[in-house]
Amino acid sequence: MNSMYFTEEHEAFRSSFKEFLQKEVVPHIEKWEKQGFVDRFIWKKFGEMGYFGLSTPEEYGGLDLDLFYTVIFLEELQKINSGGFAAAMWAHEYLAMTHLNKEASEATKQKYLLPSVEGDMIGCLCITEPFGGSDVAGMRTTAIKKGDTYIINGSKTFITNGVYSDYLIVAAKTDPSDKYKGISLFIVDRESKGLSATMLDKLGWKASDTGEIAFDNVEIPAENLLGEEGKGFPYIMQHFALERLVMGINAHARAEFALDYAVNYMQEREAFGKSLNKFQALRHKIAEMASKVDICREYNYSITKRLNDGQYVVKEASMSKLLSTKMADEVIYDALQLLGGYGYMEEYPMARLLRDSRLGPIGGGTSEILKEIIAKIVIDKKEYKPAT
Repeated sequence: MNSMYFTEEHEAFRSSFKEFLQKEVVPHIEKWEKQGFVDRFIWKKFGEMGYFGLSTPEEYGGLDLDLFYTVIFLEELQKINSGGFAAAMWAHEYLAMTHLNKEASEATKQKYLLPSVEGDMIGCLCITEPFGGSDVAGMRTTAIKKGDTYIINGSKTFITNGVYSDYLIVAAKTDPSDKYKGISLFIVDRESKGLSATMLDKLGWKASDTGEIAFDNVEIPAENLLGEEGKGFPYIMQHFALERLVMGINAHARAEFALDYAVNYMQEREAFGKSLNKFQALRHKIAEMASKVDICREYNYSITKRLNDGQYVVKEASMSKLLSTKMADEVIYDALQLLGGYGYMEEYPMARLLRDSRLGPIGGGTSEILKEIIAKIVIDKKEYKPAT
């Protein structure tokens, strides 16, 4: 136990959550990986256990716990070898629900946040578009006010939980003439007329339903606006810090899982009359891998502490995602190599882990975009500030 960050209560939560995952989730993973989505019953079980309310205020059914419970939640989800299942869970809680927590009106929280905590409703966040991923300000989807309604037209893509969720948090241009101040956020019901979704076939994350969504004159009530009109861009930017830290934590956790698996395998596997962990070349490779994992993990814990204390950590979270996701790809690649031919077999975890990990440097802001954000802060002295 790292007592700098984790208490006995944290570790008790980790033990109980690991047991829950082994009992309630692991037996179904192969089915969900094949069918391409997660069955509804598990969402309800997560809700009943309070796992969707870790950072939600108590008045909305949550537990209002510190962010290190979230760290444990994310780490343990990475260690059951289904990046898709993990993504479905954390995208609901830390993408969709984050905006409900921070920007929704009281009435909207009562209607959507409470059942989200309980696992009765599933949410998704819709920002990326077919013609613009990391260029949030360049989005083309519009939401034009008409009386006491908004009319949404456009499309979104690569949306986790995009097919089977019950509601969508949608970013759209309310003032197409203004690149930054013209974006607003809305909550849209799945059954809204004119809304359609198509399942996407992916390299990895097979258990999550990733969709492309079309909005054809979708009419929603004006009260479905989240926060203030025109504040969507700073709202999105503000929460990107958490999303990027989530991606960084996911990365160090899956790399740690790969490393532990490789170490155990090398202890049992023999060649030339001795176990693999006795060969110096392989031992030194493990030493390098372990060092990379430890450095990223410790950095991510320190950034979690700062975010938990209320600091604005855009630079640090961007650095976390940039380096942690790169590290995870490298460590998992090397772990697969250490298993030899067995690493390439689907019966072993490394093949899926390698595929699932590859999304890390892409989702939530590509590594190329993150480098430019970091360069602007470090070189140009640009300051990113919270939404006011």
